[in-house]
Amino acid sequence: MQIHIVEDAAAGGVVVADEIQRVLEQADDRGPVLGLATGSSPLSAYQELIRRHREEGLSFADARAFLLDEYVGLPDEHEQSYHRFIRENLVYHIDLPEERVDSPDGTAEDPHAEAVAYDGRIRDAGGVDVQVLGIGSNGHIAFNEPGSSLGSRTRVVGLTRSTIADNSRYFASPEDVPIQALSQGLGTILEARRIVLVASGENKAAAIAQLVEGGISARWPATVLQMHPEVVVVADEAAASRLELHEDYRHERRLEEAERAARSH
Repeated sequence: MQIHIVEDAAAGGVVVADEIQRVLEQADDRGPVLGLATGSSPLSAYQELIRRHREEGLSFADARAFLLDEYVGLPDEHEQSYHRFIRENLVYHIDLPEERVDSPDGTAEDPHAEAVAYDGRIRDAGGVDVQVLGIGSNGHIAFNEPGSSLGSRTRVVGLTRSTIADNSRYFASPEDVPIQALSQGLGTILEARRIVLVASGENKAAAIAQLVEGGISARWPATVLQMHPEVVVVADEAAASRLELHEDYRHERRLEEAERAARSH
């Protein structure tokens, strides 16, 4: 697990964008497959990717993308649907073909069958090359709440009170927040070839401390990422504030940067 402690969310967005650009530029003939998160955590990265597309010619034309989750019951056009979020905050501003952006259908007549089918669509695409993740204050990733099976697949999940409270700022009231979602499972997420998790703010500090330095536990679902060989954690100073080995992670990054600089010469 690589730990990047950055000054702020904007600096974190640059690190995440670097990871995505590397996949875009090194993909094989099947084309790059991106796993995209929604919510506030990846916004700085998406803004940086849009800038690189407009100013530096970074292309997404050959890419395909899969979203992590969707609220059950929200149609695509709903202002809080993740289908709409990813288009307004990324897809409409780059050259990623809209028809190649897939997400669970929150209005499916049989959401449980849709969950199984979604796992199949990811598999048929050859799997995700790089998965972007945020993290909840209770340690959830996607909508895998505390208590989720560490081997879970895409499924219908109920949202906890803390997650409903966290997401209520996007709705008129907490009562308007859907109580269920279709979400990739922890087992599904672990199948991505590389995972980049980004966090900012003091409210994420406990979750980041557990992810990086705690034991693997369903109480903190993100800790399952310790089992993956290619995970990058990007946390700003506030989100990293409870890490006991804070300075060691900084030192390790400085050594890696020095080695890269030496190789470039």
